[in-house]
Amino acid sequence: MGLNLATWLLLLVGLACFVPLCTATQIKTTDTRWKFHLPLPNGVTGAESLAFDGKGEGPYAGVSDGRVLKWGGSAVGWTTFAYNANYRKIPLCTASVVPSEETESMCGRPLGLQFHAKTGDLYIADAYLGLMRVAPDGGEAEVLATGADGVPFNFVNGLDVDQATGDVYFTDSSTTYPRRFNTEIMVNADATGRLLRYDAQTKHVTVLKAGLPYPNGVAVSRDGAHVVVAHTVPCQAFRYFVRGPKAGQYELLADLPGYPDNVRRDNKGGYWVALNQEKQRLDATPATAPAKHLVGVRLNADGVEVEELTAAKGVTLSDVAERNGQLWLGSVELEYVGLFA
Repeated sequence: MGLNLATWLLLLVGLACFVPLCTATQIKTTDTRWKFHLPLPNGVTGAESLAFDGKGEGPYAGVSDGRVLKWGGSAVGWTTFAYNANYRKIPLCTASVVPSEETESMCGRPLGLQFHAKTGDLYIADAYLGLMRVAPDGGEAEVLATGADGVPFNFVNGLDVDQATGDVYFTDSSTTYPRRFNTEIMVNADATGRLLRYDAQTKHVTVLKAGLPYPNGVAVSRDGAHVVVAHTVPCQAFRYFVRGPKAGQYELLADLPGYPDNVRRDNKGGYWVALNQEKQRLDATPATAPAKHLVGVRLNADGVEVEELTAAKGVTLSDVAERNGQLWLGSVELEYVGLFA
């Protein structure tokens, strides 16, 4: 779940994460500017999360009016793939005249997306409506869960599917503040977030870890042994061990050079982490802006940063999805999806 620039100005003053002036290892830098942009349909913004189906089609993207769209290539463009029950019932949801923050609690706001390749089902983390699922042919999504352990979901956010078991791992970023008040989560150092698992067989949701500070993106490791969770504040990634001698443990994987959103597996056993904003440098002054604008990093399997993505000022990323050697770039704020080939 990305944040607007005004929010970051406040955060950088009050509770900035600081980064050392230099790093010990050489890190590859990839500049994503001047590549392809796929404009979203008029009236919608914010392709927060991107997913591809088992046929390799897509990307699919959740957008500001509560729908999940599908990219069908330049000849077809974007079409509606999925929507929630309220989208067809409430006129405001299709009016495109009221700011999305005023309607999203009614119309829904799909954030994390992921397909289960075996069934073809698409799982959706809707910030307001809960954990949802839609069949391979799309249409109206069904609500699978709206709470766990007697506590309602308040800000469902990141999501990934264990392709071997079909289980869904997802985050509830705060049990205190909903998405539209995400600034308060950070300003008040809220640590009521949760990591959860939806069991595909029993249909039961289990709380794996509670008391977390702004848990956001989720990625199941290649072998399914652990789940990586990005924490927007304090700019870190942790991993929860699903099985093995460390089962149930939650440990730091990496300190990050910015405020993370979604995290995705790459094609090398590591992870892409989208960054909405860099950390403030120790030597920063109002007159010395960062030399480059970071929007993402690649971590290896051990959490070591091996590559960074940069972009033009004003670009914010919420997702980096690697597919067939290409990087698809999603942003909760922008009016397009980026493609870096």
